[in-house]
Amino acid sequence: MNARTPTQGQLALAASLATGGSRGATGITHVDAAAYVSQAQYDAEQARVFGRLPLVIAPSALLPEPGMAIPHDGFGKPLLVTRDRHGQAHVFLNVCRHRGTRLVEGCEAVQSPRLVCPYHAWTYALDGRLVGLPRPDSFPGLDKGAHGLKRLPSFEAGGLIWFAFDEDADFAEPDLLARDFEAFDLAGQHLFRRRTHDVKANWKLIMDAFLESYHVTRLHAATIGPFFKDGLTTADTIGWHQRSAVGRDSASEALSSSDWTVLRGAITYTYQMFPGTVLVVSPDYINLMVLMPQAVDRVLVEDFMLIPEPPRTEKALAHWERSWALLDGGVFASEDFRAAELGQQGIASGAIDRLTLGTLELGVRHFHDAVAAALR
Repeated sequence: MNARTPTQGQLALAASLATGGSRGATGITHVDAAAYVSQAQYDAEQARVFGRLPLVIAPSALLPEPGMAIPHDGFGKPLLVTRDRHGQAHVFLNVCRHRGTRLVEGCEAVQSPRLVCPYHAWTYALDGRLVGLPRPDSFPGLDKGAHGLKRLPSFEAGGLIWFAFDEDADFAEPDLLARDFEAFDLAGQHLFRRRTHDVKANWKLIMDAFLESYHVTRLHAATIGPFFKDGLTTADTIGWHQRSAVGRDSASEALSSSDWTVLRGAITYTYQMFPGTVLVVSPDYINLMVLMPQAVDRVLVEDFMLIPEPPRTEKALAHWERSWALLDGGVFASEDFRAAELGQQGIASGAIDRLTLGTLELGVRHFHDAVAAALR
């Protein structure tokens, strides 16, 4: 598929918007308040959802060149994402196989063909192989091939790096999603900024916010709300995942276009990748948000802003800085994440025993049904 060529699924959502948008279901439904405050459910989600299913860990743009590695601690274990000299991405446990020392410190990317343990200087290639150790004579008979870094299943396609804690995880659905991401050249984007937000809310409240458009013209009234037409929305599913589209208020005539550039200006496509990743495709840049639950009422949200190419002029740099400030610091942090924290406070009070969902919130219903199915 050529870049900037919409997929049939993307075109189908655009066609639905052109006729008013629909999700194909009606009626009020409910979500139990316990879903957001139950410690038992949170523990089960960690074990059966985040512990078993493929998870997005980063955009490919985080490691744009061979010979790079970055530590990652957000999912509860010390992880290490690398891109070896051949350009292949890997995910390992960030642990030396000698005495269990953390191999790479900090949280920023490093560029080096070798990773050296700070304790005893055991040395690893970026494909995980143990390639050297001091005084090898003191380890008679050591099989270096059996002492490489502990590898986790991983998969890179369409501009995203996925991994799983479960050795039997199936990456077929991430492969299907990658076809959509090729349409807007996710793999070719440049990482402009990244920031991790510490949000005092259950992780599902963050996902809920990106699964419905009912709040857009209200919560975001002072920022992006005026750009969108209230209620002009539609969505479908790709396996566990959801793909939604919201129409812009001034571009309804472009909804029937098959030109990707025109279509992208008319529609904001959002991909809600189960269990906890959100990809928002704005007209000229992309936000990827990776959710990493820390407690029943706390989640880390790492936001990556991806742009077509590095800024080449001061004017371009200023443009992207304004966009970053609007979305990451304004819309997401001050509005979406704030609303999630307020929701957590209200639900935790016990004032309501269930949340009520309308017909513009059917994505939330589908998501909670998927969580329940995964827990079973």
